[in-house]
Amino acid sequence: MTQAQPTAEGRGAGTAGTSPTIQLALATVGFAINFWAWALISPLGQAYGVEYGLSAVEQSVLVAVPVIVGSVGRIPVGALTDRLGARVMFPLLSSLTILPVLFVGLVADSYVALLVGGFLLGLGGTTFAVGVPFVNAWFPPERRGTALGIFGVGMGGTAVSSFTTVPLADAFGRWAPFVLVAVILAAFAVASWFLLRDAPGRAAGSAGGMWARTWSILKIPATLQLSWLYAVGFGGFVAFSVYLPTFLANAYDLEAADAAARTAGFVVLAVVMRPVGGVLSDRLGPVNVSLWCFAVVTLLAAVVAFQPGLVPVGTIAFLGLAAALGASSGATFALVAKVAPRDKVGAVTGVVGAAGGLGGFVPPLVMGAVYQFEGDYGIGFALLAATGLATLLFTLGPVRRGAQG
Repeated sequence: MTQAQPTAEGRGAGTAGTSPTIQLALATVGFAINFWAWALISPLGQAYGVEYGLSAVEQSVLVAVPVIVGSVGRIPVGALTDRLGARVMFPLLSSLTILPVLFVGLVADSYVALLVGGFLLGLGGTTFAVGVPFVNAWFPPERRGTALGIFGVGMGGTAVSSFTTVPLADAFGRWAPFVLVAVILAAFAVASWFLLRDAPGRAAGSAGGMWARTWSILKIPATLQLSWLYAVGFGGFVAFSVYLPTFLANAYDLEAADAAARTAGFVVLAVVMRPVGGVLSDRLGPVNVSLWCFAVVTLLAAVVAFQPGLVPVGTIAFLGLAAALGASSGATFALVAKVAPRDKVGAVTGVVGAAGGLGGFVPPLVMGAVYQFEGDYGIGFALLAATGLATLLFTLGPVRRGAQG
């Protein structure tokens, strides 16, 4: 599918005192801050479980529920970004996310209240569907895989949450990380309003109802194909980032701070590998990169299914999964930049991003249920290995043919 070429201004230094590099940096920082907010509940999942006497399933629901809005909400947010531009959507969503952050940190005092607050925290996760079309419009086709991979580093906001939430809560009180994030969100909302600029010559989305536009996007074969890849790749990353602290505590009896730190290491490696996946996709082709990534996921998930000792086999396997899942996410959006019509990148991103987020919602529920009824996680990781293999074969067949068409 052919895309319109960016304008000369979109390729070069930009106008009005800005440049593609500056805009990419601003979008990446904003994405990271909003993802930090999105992931605030996960590091405290075990503490909430003890405080409210939650079962394994209830605890997994609590840490997974922010993913719902952060996933499904990407569909309307992506369509709105095509129409209104990131200069409007980034500060708007950052401002709205402040409300659930403060609600969870200062008001919520029951499991139900935490579920409501966590649900609304998902607003922070929708900013992904703002940043991808924004960055895509600023860069020419041959650089989009790299640029979108760099933007994807913003998912490291979950690592910031893993590193800081428990220490801040222990040092100052449960409210501290939430108030800090609210202040940072407010600062970014103001800064983005004054500094963000949509690319010159940005192709605005066509008029029409949101659902009609979404249906037209779903009819593009590549949309559903890439949705599956992203549901497994990015969904796997999200699932590990929100549930790994609970898994490590249950399976290896780690303390909350130790489990959170190890999770942060997993997230950091996945974040670093996302731009690597984008760069490799520009050089080797995103389909080839995806094939290697899902082969690694299949192999290492099978290893973890046998629940080896954490040191060294378990640690090596989890870090390998982080690298493969991160790189596959970069490769998927290199494909989006290649096949999506330029005026529909936001809408395609919304649908694909929603699939990725929903892919991250299901595994924690499965893992929680498996652990509650079986007492270990072997079956859950065996299912991940089977899913990785199915995705590898799907990439080798329909996805490869679609990318060549």
